[in-house]
Amino acid sequence: MNTAGSSHARYGAHARKTVHVSRNRAWRIGVSALMTLLVAAGYFAGDVSGVLPGPLTILPAGAEAPAFSGSVLPAKSIAGSADMDKPIDKNATEAVVNAFAATPGLGADFSLAIADADGKIVDSRAPDTPREPASTMKTLTALAVSSTLDMGSTFHTNALLEPAAGATGQATLTLKSDGDMLLGAGASDPNHINGRAGLATLAENTAAQLKKRNISQVRLNYDDTLFGAVRSPAAVASNNVGNTNFTGISSLAIDGGRQWKGVEHDPDLYSAYPEMSTTPAHDAAAVFGSLLTQRGIGVDGDAAAGKAAANAKRIATVSSATLAEVMAFTLRHSDNTLIEEFGRLLALKTGEANSPVGATQAVRARLRKLGVDTPNLKMADCSGLSEGSALEVKTLVEVQSHNLKAGPGAAAAEGLSIPGLVGTAKNRLADSSAAGLMRVKTGSLDQVTSMAGNISRKNGGVLAFAVIVNQPQDYLAARKAVDAFISALAGL
Repeated sequence: MNTAGSSHARYGAHARKTVHVSRNRAWRIGVSALMTLLVAAGYFAGDVSGVLPGPLTILPAGAEAPAFSGSVLPAKSIAGSADMDKPIDKNATEAVVNAFAATPGLGADFSLAIADADGKIVDSRAPDTPREPASTMKTLTALAVSSTLDMGSTFHTNALLEPAAGATGQATLTLKSDGDMLLGAGASDPNHINGRAGLATLAENTAAQLKKRNISQVRLNYDDTLFGAVRSPAAVASNNVGNTNFTGISSLAIDGGRQWKGVEHDPDLYSAYPEMSTTPAHDAAAVFGSLLTQRGIGVDGDAAAGKAAANAKRIATVSSATLAEVMAFTLRHSDNTLIEEFGRLLALKTGEANSPVGATQAVRARLRKLGVDTPNLKMADCSGLSEGSALEVKTLVEVQSHNLKAGPGAAAAEGLSIPGLVGTAKNRLADSSAAGLMRVKTGSLDQVTSMAGNISRKNGGVLAFAVIVNQPQDYLAARKAVDAFISALAGL
């Protein structure tokens, strides 16, 4: 979803073409993709173990770790540390930039910037001109969130029991989560991010606890009050035709509210974007109620919205993937709903208003604390889907330069797409010799094609880049020009 439907709304057919990659090439992509991220590897290890300060933690006690098969090779045996100080040849960048600017059909409304690891711009075109960014806006939200929230923590979905009042009263069960919109309808799945916490597992454990208490019939409520009354940015509808790109955030949902209607898909890797439910929390509660019934617990009527009573006790719980994993999923699929939820979680953490506007204010405030320059930044939302957003490519480049550094916010880089391999840029590899060297976030709307990311250069060193094209004369030509541009950057 480059703005979830961003790159899939008008040009979905292109995004769904399959790229066939040989085993050797896939291995080389996977190996070379480590180069830039190796800079942060030591920080990760120290942070998770508690040796270094940071936002990451190990999973809470009792949480299931994801299953893993195979062996782990020491990073030093795969690739060395990236040379963060190797300069970038200005003459070489000019040739690449001029070739891009000369593309027929590109039009005049474009900006780009190339920067070194410290964020110093080496070459640019119209870097101070604000332009509509599409889904590259997500990189701002991802950095702000990942440098503030505990990205090693998990969402918890609980079954809360309120005992019956009197001998003939009815027990009330409330389904409540603190934000897991990637619940699974089946058993908890340790091998996937989407569905790590399963409602079938929660129902199994809940039914067992109810039977221990001799309870065979309950009323079922669901508590979806976490995010207040306003769940959607004001202008999101214009780019959400068919409700395939966004649904209002909720505290719980199955698969982000996507309605597959029997279509088989990998829960963590898909390119189709079905219609999304407008009542994802109610849908999840209805599935939970059905699962309870299958396990011998009667449920009176339909699940109803309502908060748990103060004396309700938790009798069962399931835990999601870590927030870092959910963020990677969000960026890889350019999930508009999840990134808006992350923005709202940031607002709640930092004391901003519990609203879409509060979320964008929280992102801007955190970026300022990180030293990211945000002149002319207009955030109609946290995702880039809504009309009215604008920013300078300089801001995007600063975010990507930050992603090249070890320290808080590392989760903002983990989910970046690798052209030719995974994510929304899977079909965007213009030169096979650059495979695995680029980590990018794409952005597409009807009149926007954009990309921002960081690159491990073939001759050593790294760089950050951003490019935005608005109102191209030939959209597909502009899109291909962006692909060629980033591949050429790898050769600098």
